[in-house]
Amino acid sequence: MRSTRAGILFACVLLAGGMPAAGQVPSGAEWQARQGEALRRSESILQRAAAQEGLLAQYQLMRDAYNASRDPVFRRVFGQYLSWYQTFIGDYPAAAASFSIRQSLLPQDHPSPLATPGYSARNAVEAIAELARNRRAVFFNEAHNVPLTRSLTVQLLGRLRAEGFDYFAAETLSTRDAGLQSRGYPVRASGFYTREPIAAEMVRTALKLGFKVIAYESGPDVSGDAREAEQAARLYRQVFQKDPGARLVVNAGYGHIQESGDFLGGSSMAEHLRKLSGIDPLTVEQTVMFPHPSAEDDHPYYSAVMQALRPQSPIVFEDEAGHPWTLRAGYDVSVFFPPQVLRHGRPEWLRLGDLRRPYYISGSRCLYRYPCLVEARYADEGEDAIPADRLVLDPAPLNVMPQQRLPFAQAPADADLYLRPGKYRLTYRRRNGHVAARETITVPGRPP
Repeated sequence: MRSTRAGILFACVLLAGGMPAAGQVPSGAEWQARQGEALRRSESILQRAAAQEGLLAQYQLMRDAYNASRDPVFRRVFGQYLSWYQTFIGDYPAAAASFSIRQSLLPQDHPSPLATPGYSARNAVEAIAELARNRRAVFFNEAHNVPLTRSLTVQLLGRLRAEGFDYFAAETLSTRDAGLQSRGYPVRASGFYTREPIAAEMVRTALKLGFKVIAYESGPDVSGDAREAEQAARLYRQVFQKDPGARLVVNAGYGHIQESGDFLGGSSMAEHLRKLSGIDPLTVEQTVMFPHPSAEDDHPYYSAVMQALRPQSPIVFEDEAGHPWTLRAGYDVSVFFPPQVLRHGRPEWLRLGDLRRPYYISGSRCLYRYPCLVEARYADEGEDAIPADRLVLDPAPLNVMPQQRLPFAQAPADADLYLRPGKYRLTYRRRNGHVAARETITVPGRPP
């Protein structure tokens, strides 16, 4: 990933929710200077990691660099980089813990839906599908290191395709992967966030449903408002200018989808696109109302809604006339995700509603030699495919340094892959990327 891109993404995160909550950092000019140095150092480590043989080795270099530093500014900045790799290996709880943004009550926040007469909760999939029915464009945002915020988009793609939406675009998809549409699945070269299995499943699902998938990322040296404007122009040329009757679904990070208000000193991609096309999109905000590793980081409204309603699936609020509730201006509707439930150490939201189911695996295929990276690929996809799911079997916590591993060496390890019904090839890999074992499995049940 380019250094300018990493810095832009980090700035977007800070704008989306303020400073991450953990630890103490300097403020003002000192913070800015140390942040810049931390970004440069983080980029250097990222490049060294990319040169390692195998994803697990790449992750472990990142982890060791993080654990070796006590500098709070570096750990805060690099924690985001590390969290991306933790999502790549399927360690979603650790990714959320490495980079968490405290969601405070802001002056511009609308009153809570619990405190506003007439609002009631609805299943998010049902409600958003209805809200999108007469729209030409639907924009979802995500927190890049919290793939929970991609899960609802995957579930909604089938509904949106049935409503006539025919184009899909996602942030950081690479314009250089010319074979994505015909191949039908993402590979490493398809983009940055699509290295994570849920992001890959989002793109794969769109392709299987017949969406035309669009890459709209800007050039390498463009940032701020210029990047937002260039992204919007690329979307407009490839979609609405070329196909005036098109209906578009976009998945992007944080404030890139806000319809109004200052963003990076200018306007967001969504606002630029609205000006170019004249189309008012449905904007779905998903980066605030989800469970954080520490309840102190949760938005006060989130905590109150969870305690009052205890939802089992994502919800939104609508009034009696069907108008959705949104936390802040610039978005049409805010999504509340329920608290995380773990099974064998992995979150059950990986079921993606009822699209997937857990498939138990143990360390026996790794010959109990750890860490062991397990990847499940669809049987009809190539070895270059981003897996449908991926995890690390290891009785030792992944943040344990090499010299601390001995007490864990003989302990068993097990976990669940989350997969749609169907046939898969499983690959078990050592730290150096070498294959320890392979097997073919069938997940029972009729595919949805």
